[in-house]
Amino acid sequence: MKGLPGVLVIHGFTATLESVRPLEAPLRALGYEVAMPVLAGHSASSPESLRGVRWSAWQRDAESSFLELASRCDRVFVVGHSMGALLAFDLAATYGDRVAGVVAATPAFRLVSLLAPGRPLHFLAPIIGRWKKNWGLRAAFTDPDFPCSQTHYPWAPTDAILSFFDLISYASGRLEEVASPVLIIHNRHEKTVLPESAEYVYKRISTPVVGKAITWLERSEHQVFCDLEKEVAIAAVTDFLQQQTECAS
Repeated sequence: MKGLPGVLVIHGFTATLESVRPLEAPLRALGYEVAMPVLAGHSASSPESLRGVRWSAWQRDAESSFLELASRCDRVFVVGHSMGALLAFDLAATYGDRVAGVVAATPAFRLVSLLAPGRPLHFLAPIIGRWKKNWGLRAAFTDPDFPCSQTHYPWAPTDAILSFFDLISYASGRLEEVASPVLIIHNRHEKTVLPESAEYVYKRISTPVVGKAITWLERSEHQVFCDLEKEVAIAAVTDFLQQQTECAS
């Protein structure tokens, strides 16, 4: 017999595990097995490690960790932050009922950047990429003095950003294949992912209405598990997982 339910936690683009680390202790305290993979090119000493990395590598990392956790656990939930949410939905679309539920925190389907997929200047992104090799980045927090506000590369290679854009387009095309229970956590006023991204996901997935919900945060920025309302975000995750676990008992 396999062990307790598992939770795969997937960090976002250019982030480190510290951006999602606050979830680990509460999940383990509830008896969940927890896996937190480092995606290719991340958590290195320099963003240069991302140069040449394509989204398929992040997909493989997420899938490999999911399958390893599933080999040890009766049921596996997937929690993804930002880009990690795209990978979470990809897993749910691929593995169906083997994914017990998805928590998508600030799912990065509709970015504030006008160059991103679905935005008016997206057609310029590959053109700009021919001459601009690096992009400066800002880790978004309401309070920049929060202890984990330095858990993000300060810049990223443009080719990695363009590959992230490709992942957005790919994952968007798979949303209708998702029928797992889903909780979306989003901020009403953040400056990285548009709030409409939450509604976009809610409407596109095939999960029945009774199995999907949106939790809105009012004061946080993009790094929801490290910012002013991190306790609210973490409680939303644990409550959702516990509810789904009890329903399956």
